[in-house]
Amino acid sequence: MLSQPATLTDPLDQVAYLRSPHAIRERCTQLFELALSDRLSYFRCDLTQLEPTADYVLRVMQQHYPDLDIPFHSRWRHFEVGGTDRLIYLERLLTGLTPIEKARAKFDLAIVSVLLDAGAGATWHYTEASTNQMFTRSEGLAIASFWMVCHGIFSSDRAQPLQADADALQKITEEALTTGFQVTSKNPLVGLSGRTQLLQQLGRTLPQHPHLFGTQSPRPGMLVDYLLERSHKGTLTAAQVFSAVLEGFSNIWSGRLTFAGVNLGDVWTHSALIPLPSFLFPSLIPFHKLSQWLTYSLLEPLQELGLEITGLDELTGLPEYRNGGLCIDLGLLQVKDSTILQQPQSVSSEAIVEWRALTVILLDRIAETIRQKLSMSAIDLPLIKILQGGTWTAGRQIAAHLRPNGTPPIQLASDGTVF
Repeated sequence: MLSQPATLTDPLDQVAYLRSPHAIRERCTQLFELALSDRLSYFRCDLTQLEPTADYVLRVMQQHYPDLDIPFHSRWRHFEVGGTDRLIYLERLLTGLTPIEKARAKFDLAIVSVLLDAGAGATWHYTEASTNQMFTRSEGLAIASFWMVCHGIFSSDRAQPLQADADALQKITEEALTTGFQVTSKNPLVGLSGRTQLLQQLGRTLPQHPHLFGTQSPRPGMLVDYLLERSHKGTLTAAQVFSAVLEGFSNIWSGRLTFAGVNLGDVWTHSALIPLPSFLFPSLIPFHKLSQWLTYSLLEPLQELGLEITGLDELTGLPEYRNGGLCIDLGLLQVKDSTILQQPQSVSSEAIVEWRALTVILLDRIAETIRQKLSMSAIDLPLIKILQGGTWTAGRQIAAHLRPNGTPPIQLASDGTVF
């Protein structure tokens, strides 16, 4: 069993602990071990299904990537759907910019798009004008946000449309997102108000961190410069990127727990956790799903600048409904209380906290089982590729096989800022 952290008396040290990938795994492991001994209220684990689940995921990986040359699980994959060269179009738009300026623009695009990438609901769709193709869920949100960025919706400078800056983000309206996402009474989007407020808060947050986002017209993309300064001999760790993301964007999450004056973000409570000594909220468990998804999505523009990204497996798998749904649908997780399958669950409920925590650890177990089957190391096949190849794809595939519209096994009452 993973040990508890030593007593942390400095509140900022406590915040730093809750922002670490180590804390995510440590706290999730506590609930996982309780599940193995059937001491949780909502789920139990059946590890006899681990190998069949890994086999299923491996078949999906080999179906989509026969040579196992798998890209990172990131927002960039969603911009490529439908067989359209949107990224080539983006490169044409960026012609004439320096490599760093291009990376800043790609950061702006990825950050805004990821922050808009909470669950869309089962009925919403987006029709792309240039191709007349229709997309739903995460891909639809990606394509819609791609074109909104290309059309300068998040820029206050008409001469520089391919950016997102503090002034434009603060002034973004729900009406603008309604138009951009093609929302109507017959095409509703879950959490539209929450998404609008999130972007507005992002605009207010950027000027609060000039060392991260610049002083003149602060923008998310200036994070490129901050990370370049912290690289060492052309290398940067994934954890460094994650830390910068958490530092810069923690204040955008509304209605979350705060500790020592710091917004904790995607951090929740569960009564079965061993209390953290000296913490104001002792039974805390961090996930930082969107922040890790965002971190994964910033790595490729950094690689394009020539940086080597190391320590990929320090980050965790993403505790969201595709990965978590995979575990339920293949019997690796068993629901003990059927009521959670019958009505939408709040993201703060202990049932959802359990589901997400167990998903984090099971993704590690699935990944290790797959590597053993392929005789590959974590360096050869990091978790970020197994997610892409992979568990997320397999989760969607089994959901489509089992339920109309490929809905997840558990429905979530989401405000558009978590899943």
